[in-house]
Amino acid sequence: MPLPLDEVAALSERVLEAVGTAVVGMRDTLELALATVLAGGHVLFEDVPGLGKTLAARSLAAALGLDFARLQCTPDLLPGDITGSTVYDPASRELVFRPGPVFTGLFLADEINRTPPKTQSALLEAMAEGQVSVDGVSHPLPVPFHVMATSNPVEYEGTYPLPEAQLDRFMVRLSVGYPTRDQERQVLLRRVARRREAAPVARVVDAATVRRMQAGVEATAVDPDVAGYCVDLAAATREHAALEVGASPRGSQNLLLVARAAAALAGRDFVVPEDVKRVAVPVLAHRLTLTPTAWASAVRAEDVVRELLATVPGPATVASDRG
Repeated sequence: MPLPLDEVAALSERVLEAVGTAVVGMRDTLELALATVLAGGHVLFEDVPGLGKTLAARSLAAALGLDFARLQCTPDLLPGDITGSTVYDPASRELVFRPGPVFTGLFLADEINRTPPKTQSALLEAMAEGQVSVDGVSHPLPVPFHVMATSNPVEYEGTYPLPEAQLDRFMVRLSVGYPTRDQERQVLLRRVARRREAAPVARVVDAATVRRMQAGVEATAVDPDVAGYCVDLAAATREHAALEVGASPRGSQNLLLVARAAAALAGRDFVVPEDVKRVAVPVLAHRLTLTPTAWASAVRAEDVVRELLATVPGPATVASDRG
């Protein structure tokens, strides 16, 4: 049974507070990651190492009560290392399937750009269909199931950039960014105070409640004009001079889904244009392909999305004052 939106907002705030006991700062990033989970999507963290991306994913899984599995991606990783494989069981004299680490509630693929495309693509079916196929047999994944992957955008030696189809499966791409001086000092002092490396996070909800929260988000109302605004933004990327490939209809759909979850986190049962604008960069930028000229001129996809947010007209009227 879906949870009322006021309960979704209250529980989401408690989840973020629990994660905040281990993770310093990152409030906006964590809100977007949680909104993506509630929207049923997957998250790509792209930033330099050492900024707490793994800790954020692990802490979010703990607060949500989801089973958590982490896999360090390496160049010799095989698809079966993710999905699992069929092995011979001497006791039963039969072939049995041994599930891989992807059979969990929240799967963290650390440095996903360090493993070959064949192994990266092993996640594609899991992310898109909620199942994996091994030796011609499909195995359903737990529900809910979410992938959080990290990628290092600075060091390219020995890396394999994510193919377009795989990148498009991530609902959002988030950047953590460096902490402020006070935040970094707080990280150090917290580590000294707890006298151990581990930073435990209290469980706020469980997997069943997460499913009810996700069902509650589905009740968030969407004005047709807001949906049209999402379409207009995606369509504008297909005509921009700096872009070779724009956002597909999946991009506009994900834009609305994450905006709807962001509205629910804010305690509203309807989406306003500001929700769309807030999530547009993390939802759309990684789906865009720059032209060679734009790339050589150091144009960034994020800048293109911000330009479109400033130029594409928003809805003329939205019922944002209803009770």
